[in-house]
Amino acid sequence: MKHFKPIRLLQNKISFLLDVRASKKISIISIIAIAVFLFSASLGESFINPVKVFQVLMGKGTEFDQLIIVDFRLPRIFIAAFAGMALAVAGAILQGIIKNPLASPDIIGISAGGSVAVVGFLAIFSDSNHSLTVSIEWLPLAGFIGATFVGMIVYLFAWKDGVTPNRLVLIGIGVSAFMQAITTMLMIIGPIYKASEANKWITGSVKSATWEQVQIIIPVILALLLITIFITRQLNVQELGDDMAGSLGQSVQKTRLLLLILSSSLVASAISFAGAIGFVGLMAPHIARRIVGPSFSVLIPTSAAIGALLVMVADIIGRTAFSPLEVPAGVFTAAIGAPYFIYLLFRNPRK
Repeated sequence: MKHFKPIRLLQNKISFLLDVRASKKISIISIIAIAVFLFSASLGESFINPVKVFQVLMGKGTEFDQLIIVDFRLPRIFIAAFAGMALAVAGAILQGIIKNPLASPDIIGISAGGSVAVVGFLAIFSDSNHSLTVSIEWLPLAGFIGATFVGMIVYLFAWKDGVTPNRLVLIGIGVSAFMQAITTMLMIIGPIYKASEANKWITGSVKSATWEQVQIIIPVILALLLITIFITRQLNVQELGDDMAGSLGQSVQKTRLLLLILSSSLVASAISFAGAIGFVGLMAPHIARRIVGPSFSVLIPTSAAIGALLVMVADIIGRTAFSPLEVPAGVFTAAIGAPYFIYLLFRNPRK
């Protein structure tokens, strides 16, 4: 207990123990994430000196540098960072309530639900000339509705005198496969507007990010992250098992449903703007758990920082490694995440 420090606020009305050791690690990871954020603004088809980037962020610099950094690069970096945070925290929540290291938004079908909604939107609202009949700005809302709806469907299908973690993940895998089949069918038979764009969205890309999207995603995800931090105690209790959680006064099924809704909302918010970037929700919580331990009070912020780092690095590689060709960030997270998933299967065969 030497590395825990009691913190008391508002005349002792709010008190908690601060893990000093974990806080230092979180600070280091956050500093690295901020450095990558700033460095990312320098990279692209034309390299801009980091000093000039700093000048632009301070409201100075040439008009050309301001155009490249502010109008083209910063929106996609913000979307990448906040989408990564949301996906990582959603994965941490799912692993907490399912108590399975393989649980993630991709595995239980939440991301696939968003994909179906987006491709369905492109198919339904396309005319005979393969042009959209409504504004493309409605696309994120479609993704949000699809992801949240599928999250609820998974929970309802998994209900049988309550929802057990194993039943939830098995139902989720089945629903995910079904959603992927629907997505493929829609892309084959539907009059898709810009099918390549649909593929990029399903893979996960922040190429088309705008400041309007940034203004929406930041407050929404910040609010959801704050809610998650405030209920970390509920997540810690869920980790003890249903019987122990019930004996401590927690309404297990009600809490599990609320946590699933929170996780679905985080995923929906992320994929609505960045697409279905895979495996971030699987990898980030695992990496965070190795660094700071299993307590959700430190696991959640660490997962958020690592998630942001993973997606920003994937985006940097995607837009620089094969220039002038741009590869979606989801391709690189999948390239790392798929082998990592297989590694977890071999390491945790009983789970």
